[in-house]
Amino acid sequence: MLPAPGGRAQADDIAMVIARTRALDENHVAQWDLTRDPAIVAEAREHASRQLTTWGVDNAVFTTELVVSELVTNAIRHATDPIQLRLIRQPHSLICEVSDGSATTPHLRRARLFDEGGRGLLLVAQLTPRWGTRHQPGGKTIWAEQSLSPAP
Repeated sequence: MLPAPGGRAQADDIAMVIARTRALDENHVAQWDLTRDPAIVAEAREHASRQLTTWGVDNAVFTTELVVSELVTNAIRHATDPIQLRLIRQPHSLICEVSDGSATTPHLRRARLFDEGGRGLLLVAQLTPRWGTRHQPGGKTIWAEQSLSPAP
């Protein structure tokens, strides 16, 4: 805390904004435009799986396929076009983003025992250490970040 004028320290809530200061390397970003068709979920998983293999991070395929399935399914069920899947490979992490045309913020909910849905974000929250929502003009992006362990 910095002292306020007059020498007294003041308690204050501070919001920190972190901005990316360099462009993402195009070799570490992959993205696909998706249609609002439930059949596209399997194709989105396949895109992700192939890309992770290309990047040499096969150990992240299982978790990424689950995250992609849940986020793309949620976009198809609850959002509007356009829908886009994007993977960002960083040195020690992988970010999976699904963007859509809806401004509605998703919320974790606890599905009841016999509910057929409602577990997607809970699963994403359990599989990844960080996830969230980013709003932009024309919609939102749900992202999930997972750590990448070195390949054996």
